Amino acid sequence: MNLLTIKNLRNNEKFRIFVWTLFDFANTSYSIVVVTFLYAVYFKHTVANGEPVGDFYWSIGTSISMLITALISPVLGAIADYSAGKKRFLLFFTALCILSTFMLYFVGSGDLVSGLLLFILANIGFEAGLVFYDAFLPEITKESSYGRVSGYGFAMGYLGSFTTLLVVYPFIEREMIKETFPLSALVFLIFAMPLFLFLKDSRKSRTADESYFAIGFGRVTATLKNLKNYRNLVLFLVSYFFFIEGVNTVIYFSGNYASTTLSFSMKELIVFFMIVQTTAIIGSVIFGIISDSIGQKKSLVISLSIWIATILLAYFTSSVDSPLIELTASIFNLSPESDGHLLLSRYFYLVGLLAGMVMGATQSISRSLMSKLTPYDKKTEFFGFYSFFGKSSAILGPLVFGITSYLTGNQKYAILSIGIFFVVGLLFLGAVRDK
Repeated sequence: MNLLTIKNLRNNEKFRIFVWTLFDFANTSYSIVVVTFLYAVYFKHTVANGEPVGDFYWSIGTSISMLITALISPVLGAIADYSAGKKRFLLFFTALCILSTFMLYFVGSGDLVSGLLLFILANIGFEAGLVFYDAFLPEITKESSYGRVSGYGFAMGYLGSFTTLLVVYPFIEREMIKETFPLSALVFLIFAMPLFLFLKDSRKSRTADESYFAIGFGRVTATLKNLKNYRNLVLFLVSYFFFIEGVNTVIYFSGNYASTTLSFSMKELIVFFMIVQTTAIIGSVIFGIISDSIGQKKSLVISLSIWIATILLAYFTSSVDSPLIELTASIFNLSPESDGHLLLSRYFYLVGLLAGMVMGATQSISRSLMSKLTPYDKKTEFFGFYSFFGKSSAILGPLVFGITSYLTGNQKYAILSIGIFFVVGLLFLGAVRDK
């Protein structure tokens, strides 16, 4: 492929969008294998030897990685805006995530310190990279298409999760769980490469008389002093802080909840996550189109309302005595007495279907609304703040879930508390003006 062909491809909007969404396909191989499913369960049952304190350690690792990402994101974003260095930062954090994920293969029973440390590094790489990845959105398409393009990205991401599950399934059947970690890293590496080859920063890099970190801190400080000029954006970020709290906690603990409280087998977990990924693909595309039609704010209100209903439905999965479980029994022609586990699994599949419809949609709409509200010359810096609010919220939610589960010995009380974050986020969202 010659330089002229590469230049023509870079100038083609559809190709730029495809390459950008392909990175979403790549990085979800990490999130589904490490964060949501296999390593999360492996850490609890193998590394922590099945002890209840495993939830607490997992929440600590999640919180530390999110805190570090939250603190560095605005400064790194400001530096990237000044130096046009989004792609360089994205490359560094992508490499950090891939290498740390590969090294998880060497974590075994009782390796709590190394298991947590590698997870923290991998998660920092994944989450910090998203700051620079998201900031490319205003550069690859026009504002009227933010919603659907963001939706395409998340749909491609969930397609990546689904594909990764198919790839690792033979290893799971043979109980070769550790082998799935380097395999996930390989998938991430292969499908992330096109972005670095074909996508470019919109502006040329600038040199500076002082250090880039001094510039980054200076730009962030100036923005903080003038926050009154960005009141609408601040209201949205506060709303985002709360409702993404709930989304992150569901992502981090759904696998552990299903395996611990509902005693799901590995095959049942795979079916559940495939259902979630499939409906997430559909939901991301549909809500992306809807948000461009009726507005991002209205679309978010709809998705958050569905989330609240989903949390309430999930609360009842721990008992076969509830009316909703009895209704499910009649639908699937099952007996609560003799088919208790099968009945609960079918009910949780239905809950997963509903959650999947709005999981990608909520994240996708948030990203497109953020792109619309953000000043173009500060897009990466403000996506750093977007990351700060999103990641700092993920410190509290998983920590509350882990502590509640540990103190009560029952995860159903922890799952119910998640709904509060969606309610508060919905209230703040009401004050946001969607232009």
